[in-house]
Amino acid sequence: MLDTFYISVFNHYKKRFKKRTIGIALFYINFLEISIYLALGSFFLAFASQMKIVTMSLQKFLLLFVLVSIFIVFKNWMRYNGKKRNILNAKPKVKHSISIVWLLPFACIGLAAILLQVL
Repeated sequence: MLDTFYISVFNHYKKRFKKRTIGIALFYINFLEISIYLALGSFFLAFASQMKIVTMSLQKFLLLFVLVSIFIVFKNWMRYNGKKRNILNAKPKVKHSISIVWLLPFACIGLAAILLQVL
C-alpha cells in the first residue's frame, strides 16, 4: 500500500521537479510511515495507561520512537533507490489524489496528538 503512495507522489512531481523528484517522494514516504508508527505507538501507550498496565514512560517512548524513525529512514532509503523504484514504475499505475495523499500523514499526527493528551 505504501508503494502506491510513493509512486503516486513520484509520478505527480516528476514533470515539474525532474531530478529532485526522488528526494520529494522519499521524504513523503518517510513522513507517512513515521506518522503511522507514531499514531500506532501513541494508541498503544494510551490504551495501556487507561488499562493501568505498567509500561514505559513518555521519555522512553520518545527515545524508542526516534530510534524507530531512524531505522525507517534508512530502510526506505535502501528500498526505494534502485531496482525497486524501477519495478514499481513499470507496474500499472494507481491514481491517488495528491491532496488526499498529503493529508494522510497530517491526519495521523493529529490522531497521535489527541491520543497523547490522554497521558
